[in-house]
Amino acid sequence: MMISMSVGVAGALAAMVAAVSVSNGARAQTTPLAGIATELAQGGFVLVMRHASSPRQTPTPQSANADNPTLERQLDDAGRNGASAMGDALRTLRIPIGEVMSSPTYRALETVRYAKLANVRTAPELGDGGQSMQGVTEAQAAWLRTRVTQRPLSGNTLLVTHQPNLARAFPDWGSTVADGETVVLRPNGKGGVSLVARITIDEWPRLRYSRAAKQANP
Repeated sequence: MMISMSVGVAGALAAMVAAVSVSNGARAQTTPLAGIATELAQGGFVLVMRHASSPRQTPTPQSANADNPTLERQLDDAGRNGASAMGDALRTLRIPIGEVMSSPTYRALETVRYAKLANVRTAPELGDGGQSMQGVTEAQAAWLRTRVTQRPLSGNTLLVTHQPNLARAFPDWGSTVADGETVVLRPNGKGGVSLVARITIDEWPRLRYSRAAKQANP
């Protein structure tokens, strides 16, 4: 069962908070994974993702990646593997990703790089203000709340951001989004949104297997 609630832009946050409260964030998926894959393949969704797994401590000059000279936080093995598996699943399932907007932080851009997503644009509103887990403003939160109500021009839109951004924009559920987790939202083009599902990063390979099993046993 899909949880759906349409509202004006001014009430979008309240509606989304209410919807998530009903289902505890849809973590216990009410739509079968194969069904979600089918819907995503049709496009029209906004996928809001917390960057993949990244240790809180910054790397040393010796442990930093060669392209990380400023020693920002970077993905660990779980984050790299999870992002790669997510990208593979998107392509195998033919889930179209149109616009990709990412936080300008290294760990967020590393997430989309390992997922092999093209045409990535950075948006400071999705970032951490250069202060890691601090410094997210209400203006950033308002931008994100408005942005998720905009229908994709093609395929699905992917926004990659951070837990503090999600927590401030969506206080009822943002703080519970895990590393690499994706919240699937459907904008209705009238300033409203519908909460469809939450997909943890390790569930993306299961989407592939669920779709394959469904096709083998229609």
